[in-house]
Amino acid sequence: MNKQEVELLRQEIEILMGERQELLRVVGAAAVFVTNSDAASLPPGVVNAAEVLSETLNALPEETLKDALESVQAERDEASAKA
Repeated sequence: MNKQEVELLRQEIEILMGERQELLRVVGAAAVFVTNSDAASLPPGVVNAAEVLSETLNALPEETLKDALESVQAERDEASAKA
């Protein structure tokens, strides 16, 4: 590999890692939403969507879900520290 190819790969990896962090935040927020939702008080269409979301979250590897929840908590801690 030449120097330019290595640099392009490094940039692509950085982009992918940034996207992973954003996806972890989305997954973490979704997990918190599902956990805090009361299915009895939601409209039927929302309950169905929450069930699909819950099943999808449960299918994730445990380590990924843990990373996602930590990502959301870390963001919350930073916001609290600034306040």
